[in-house]
Amino acid sequence: MEVNPRTAASLRLEELPVPQNIKISNITCDSFKICWDMEARSKERITHYFIDLNKKENKNSNKFKHKDVPTKLVAKAVPLPMTVRGHWFLSPRTEYTVAVQTASKQTDGDYAISEWSEIIEFCTADYSTVHLNQLLEKAEVIAGRMLRFSVFYRNQNKEYFDHAREAQENRMLPSVKDNSGSHGSPISGKLEGIFFSCNTEFNTGKPPQDSPYGRHRFEIQADALFNPNTNLYFGDFYCMYTAYHYVILVLAPKGSRGDDFCKQRLPALDITNNRFLTCKQDEDAAGSLVFHHAQDVILEVIYTEPLDLALGTVAEISGHQLMSMSTVNAKKDPSCKTCNISVGR
Repeated sequence: MEVNPRTAASLRLEELPVPQNIKISNITCDSFKICWDMEARSKERITHYFIDLNKKENKNSNKFKHKDVPTKLVAKAVPLPMTVRGHWFLSPRTEYTVAVQTASKQTDGDYAISEWSEIIEFCTADYSTVHLNQLLEKAEVIAGRMLRFSVFYRNQNKEYFDHAREAQENRMLPSVKDNSGSHGSPISGKLEGIFFSCNTEFNTGKPPQDSPYGRHRFEIQADALFNPNTNLYFGDFYCMYTAYHYVILVLAPKGSRGDDFCKQRLPALDITNNRFLTCKQDEDAAGSLVFHHAQDVILEVIYTEPLDLALGTVAEISGHQLMSMSTVNAKKDPSCKTCNISVGR
């Protein structure tokens, strides 16, 4: 039940205790626990708590937001700590402010209320593996059939590769993933890696000649990055207000720092049996590996370790640089029923 602040009477027959030392704990992407201390006076008269929760204002906030929109939760005075879940559409990775009043419901239906407590700030958490598994299941539904491929590729501008040769000992180095995709993704702004593609054109079986990221392409044989000594993780599923859907996967050599990061946060996939990216022994060629990718989603593959350019080749593509297809810091469509789950966005 929500209440408009103007409906609460300012009755002060006997002052109610003001909540002190508010503590927020057990924070998830869509819930938290709250508790506080109270003086003993009039404690037995408390029948309800008013909890005022707001997104923390920032310089990009809507200055014309209607000020009378009710933001208070009226909760019965249950033993503390109290779990707050589902009363608001809490978003992951979002800063909030919270304040509390104690209240006593009167015989006429009005409330006697305390002064507001101090305002406390907290930030909701990333998606848990439970939420990521929900995204994973949604992505599996539309992944489509598997197509064979043989190389991973990465497009950039010429200056990127020149810098790798001249300043990074001929290596591409991992960088922190941007904020594209789901707002609650635990890898955004945290996981370091190098983005690769592997999608092929169904009619040629080869990588497309167009790219949004640059006209120079590094290609590397698939088994150099993806083999039985590599762990594979599901990272995200999203779209950008278009018909295309993207799946982010992470390739991490076993025992690497990236592997340790992912083990704690992401669903692991069987490299020989999943709906997105597989690596299997080739039945027709002993000792060789064969690779397949999902046809109906665009895969963004993050490799977590540095890579020497000498392991592959760099060449200029013949197609166009399609900037409109770039996913750099792309925001997920929160209204898409295909790739959203019911918790935050």
